[in-house]
Amino acid sequence: MRQKRFTDEPIIGILKEADAGMVVADLCRRHGMSSATFYAWKAKYGGLELSEARRLRGLEEENAKLKRLLAEAMLDNAGLKDLLGKNGDARRQARGRRNAQRLRLRSRISGPALG
Repeated sequence: MRQKRFTDEPIIGILKEADAGMVVADLCRRHGMSSATFYAWKAKYGGLELSEARRLRGLEEENAKLKRLLAEAMLDNAGLKDLLGKNGDARRQARGRRNAQRLRLRSRISGPALG
């Protein structure tokens, strides 16, 4: 995964500078970032303190981990369903063959109806 250039602390510092009245274009030029990045940060971190931003980062990491676990469990579940479905089809076919054999045996034993 690509390492981020700015961590939570500098991001919040930059946003506070903008709140203090600094022009966004000058701020972006001085820190070497685009205005799109600034506004994305503002949408995500606007109004947060450093401790809240760190908590948000931790929750996002935990959420990503849980999503990966869920995806793996769903893949395992789908694999098991496929495996059981194939075995179920084989059992059904074998049961059909046995029933057909029984019917043939019964018809041989009873013979043609005399009447």
